[in-house]
Amino acid sequence: MEKKICWANTDDFGESDIVIIGIPDESQSHSLRKGASEGPHFIREVSNIRDSYTRDGKKSLGLPSSGPLQKKVFDYGDISRDKIEQVYDKIISNSKTPITIGGDHSISREVIKSISKSKGPLSLVYFDAHPDFVSSTTNYYGSVFYDVLPHIDIKSSLQIGIRTPEKEELDNIKKYNLKVITPFEIAEKGVKEISNSILETIGKNVYISFDMDCIDPAYAPGVSVPVPMGLKNLEATYLLKSIVKEGIVGIDIMEVCPSYDIKDRTSHLASRMIAEIINACK
Repeated sequence: MEKKICWANTDDFGESDIVIIGIPDESQSHSLRKGASEGPHFIREVSNIRDSYTRDGKKSLGLPSSGPLQKKVFDYGDISRDKIEQVYDKIISNSKTPITIGGDHSISREVIKSISKSKGPLSLVYFDAHPDFVSSTTNYYGSVFYDVLPHIDIKSSLQIGIRTPEKEELDNIKKYNLKVITPFEIAEKGVKEISNSILETIGKNVYISFDMDCIDPAYAPGVSVPVPMGLKNLEATYLLKSIVKEGIVGIDIMEVCPSYDIKDRTSHLASRMIAEIINACK
C-alpha cells in the first residue's frame, strides 16, 4: 500500500474538499531523463520524512506558512492513465478539487479533457520552461498545449516561465495570440505586478498545470528536462497561491524526476508547494 501524502487528513472521500491523485506514468515522454513515473511515490515519501515529525509517539506536521490545514484532504492513491476519465468524473461531480501528481506532462491533457467535459472550456495557466506547443507531432509531452486547445479558452489562458521555445512553438503562440510571461519579465516587474497581470487575464474554471521545470534547476534539479534561468521557488509558489485564492477547478504538478534529484530537494519542494496550495484553496 502506497504511503499517503502527509497532508492527507481524512480517510473519507465523501467529506473531503481536496483529493490528491498520483498518476505514475511517463509513457508519452520523449525525455532522455527517465523516472518521472516515480514522482508520486517520492513526493509522498519525502513529505512524510521531512514535513512531519514524530514526538512522544504522536505525529506533528511542519505546517504551511498560513498555519493548520483549512481543508479536508483525501489521498486517493495512484491510478493508471486509462482510469483518468472515470476517476476525475467522480471527483468533479462531487464538487471536489483534484491535485494531481505526475508523471509526465502529457497526463495533463487527459485530466484537462476530463474536467472540461463537465465544466466547459477551461482557463489554463501553464507553468513550464517549454511551451509544449508543438503541432507537427501530437499526443506526447511536447504537444500538450496544442492538444488541449479544443478544451480551453485561449483568450483567458496563459503560459508562465517559458524560456526555451522552438520556432514552431513561437509561431503557434503568435498564431493563437497566447499570453506568455517569461522569467525575465518576472525579474523586471516583480511578482506582485505579474500576479495582478495573471489575475486580469484568467477567466472562470481556472486550471493550473505546473511542470516543475518551470522552476530554476538551482531549486528543482530533479526534473525531466531542466533549463537554466527559471523561476525562483518562492516566486512560483507566490504566483500559485495568488491564482488559487481566486478559485480553481484543479491543479497538477508534473515532471518530478527523482532519479536525477539531489537529496530529494525537488520532491520536498513539491510537497511544500502542495501544502501552500491546499491552504490557499477557496
